[in-house]
Amino acid sequence: MSGPVRLATGNPGKAAELARLLGRPVEPVPGWDAPEEDGATFLDNARIKARAGAAQCPGAWIVADDSGLEVDALDGAPGVLSARYGGEGLDDAGRVAALLDAVRDADDRSARFVCVLVAISPDGAEHVAEGRLEGTLADAPRGANGFGYDPVLVPAGETRTCAELAPAEKDAISHRGAAARALRAVLAP
Repeated sequence: MSGPVRLATGNPGKAAELARLLGRPVEPVPGWDAPEEDGATFLDNARIKARAGAAQCPGAWIVADDSGLEVDALDGAPGVLSARYGGEGLDDAGRVAALLDAVRDADDRSARFVCVLVAISPDGAEHVAEGRLEGTLADAPRGANGFGYDPVLVPAGETRTCAELAPAEKDAISHRGAAARALRAVLAP
């Protein structure tokens, strides 16, 4: 394989994270034109983005990510709507606050991060990898590392939230790290 993997995003930070996890160069699709993510599952949305990336950048390896948080007390919500949970105009802290309010009286605080990666090869073959990080919701946000719901998910076997873990610690157990490791062999040079 020659050249970088192209990530179906316009976000260079996400590309840098995936490059670290895959152990190879990853760059955003040039001029990324994001499609509507209207799938019912993480796989549906990752596939929508991967196919859009392949159309926008023919002849390259394309990888797309869809991920989010599933909370058992909320019947799997926010799920594919994780980035929009709580309503329009909320930032990460606002979404976390809305989530914690929704589970305030819940006895079951189990939750998990889910990541699905879809890779499309230059010849059009599709490869899928999934990773999960099981845990429980903290009572309040803790930690300054990470983003999104990282300050409230305590991984199974841990006392710290994902936002309290060092980046290398998080990469070793994260949902995105697990999915990326599953794709490494497919993307090998």
